[in-house]
Amino acid sequence: MAGLLHLQSTLLPSASALRRRAGAPVPSSSRRRCRVEAKIREIFMPALSSTMTEGKIVSWTAAEGDRLAKGDPVVVVESDKADMDVETFHDGFLAAVLVPAGESAPVGSAIALLAESEEEIPVAQSQAASFSSSSSSPPPPQETAAEEASLPPPPPPSPAPVAVSAPARPSPATQGGGRVVASPYAKKLAKDLGVDLFSVTGSGPGGRIVAKDVEAAVAAPKKAAPVTATRPDVPLGSTVPFTTMQGAVSKNMVESLAVPTFRVGYTITTDALDLLYKKIKSKGVTMSALLAKATAMALVQHPVVNSSCRDGKSFTYSSSINIAVAVAIDGGLITPVLQDADKLDIYSLSRKWKELVNKARAKQLQPHEYNSGTFTLSNLGMFGVDRFDAILPPGTGAIMAVGASEPTVVGTKDGRIGIKNQMQVNVTADHRIIYGADLAAFLQTLAKIIEDPKDLTF
Repeated sequence: MAGLLHLQSTLLPSASALRRRAGAPVPSSSRRRCRVEAKIREIFMPALSSTMTEGKIVSWTAAEGDRLAKGDPVVVVESDKADMDVETFHDGFLAAVLVPAGESAPVGSAIALLAESEEEIPVAQSQAASFSSSSSSPPPPQETAAEEASLPPPPPPSPAPVAVSAPARPSPATQGGGRVVASPYAKKLAKDLGVDLFSVTGSGPGGRIVAKDVEAAVAAPKKAAPVTATRPDVPLGSTVPFTTMQGAVSKNMVESLAVPTFRVGYTITTDALDLLYKKIKSKGVTMSALLAKATAMALVQHPVVNSSCRDGKSFTYSSSINIAVAVAIDGGLITPVLQDADKLDIYSLSRKWKELVNKARAKQLQPHEYNSGTFTLSNLGMFGVDRFDAILPPGTGAIMAVGASEPTVVGTKDGRIGIKNQMQVNVTADHRIIYGADLAAFLQTLAKIIEDPKDLTF
């Protein structure tokens, strides 16, 4: 749902009234019309979320002089989390744009003027001159150009982490459909020494890589890579201001420092979950949805972990289980929310998750789709991270950091040694309302659900 523009009417004398003040004769037929007052409405920067303090104009969808009808989109505003089309709820003409595209303005400040009739556009444009000296208006074009010329160019969006991830280490390695042929010991040695087998020339039969080839690659002097080859898209040495989203993330992280938190870790065997995922992946099920569903089912049994403390004097048991899942996007981080995750089946949950991710990357999430979470998941397992701690988002009771599922040598119940896939999860919680025993019981329940996941598909 698009936002609505905040409008304020400014009553100006009509042309007839101005003639009367100047002493000009007023035709008798116009004496009634002189009481009609022109309306010039100020279009304010709307508050598109509860945490938004200023907005950036992405683009104006209407030009000065355009006729607008109630409900027409006028401007696209970047809030702290998303880009949103903003509509007008008055008919009129867009008379003057006070804040051009690319500029920011505080919530509640005037960004444009709307004239009621076409004849009143010049009046509104003359009124717009009074805003030129205010802090909410942009500088003159010449000054703007000079300032922009003196600023360093903004950095382009950071590449997605997946694009820069290293080739998979498990052998045989592949690249472009090819295989790296190496002896088992050479593979182990390369892994221990951090050598990329794709960069090693084999001296064995048929080009097979042997241990001495790996040792030679380690001993060989490394060629200095040019500076631009590391991060050619980053303006090194420059100072780059926060984007609106980065500013919001910074504010939230600083606020979280006021909450007394503690952390509890747990190891969960994922063999059964991995097998289930392989069976239903072709039906559109995602691992993020499986983890969200398992977490929601565990929270049903431990509502205190789904509670929150906002005033420091009381806590609230949330009536819904809404799982927020952290997603990295260009220029920041956002947490799309799977609402009522405990009530949706895994297939509906997966479809909803894909829809939310697409909207998040297009910066089209509505406020209720990212600010209604009651428990947060942060998963870096797909990047090979085995464990980490997450920062508690303000207004929530707990967040769980999920690491990668890795083959691990374990002792079996019969005293033998076996290999099982295991992952580490670490929960950060608000210690004012959640205690160690609460998290331990919750993690035990979560582990039982994941290790015997038959109920996830019901």
